[in-house]
Amino acid sequence: MSSEISTFVVESLKEMNYDVEGITETTTLGPAGADLESLALAELTVRVEDRFGVTFSEDEAEELAGMTVGEFAAAVAARANLLTAPGE
Repeated sequence: MSSEISTFVVESLKEMNYDVEGITETTTLGPAGADLESLALAELTVRVEDRFGVTFSEDEAEELAGMTVGEFAAAVAARANLLTAPGE
């Protein structure tokens, strides 16, 4: 599921008019990589929340900006798995 999420993240960035050439699993979302400003990061998280049924709090924005695409995808996958875990 993590690779599906990473692909979705890159496609979303492309739709948001970001240059996605060279973005990989190891590219950070914040200033050192994809250079998403806070509004763009908020838009990305809303897109991910809508697509994968997970939620992020506003307090997590700084932490998310420091994540790589792969780390972000793994965090989304973990939350999605928690939501769909048997017995929940």
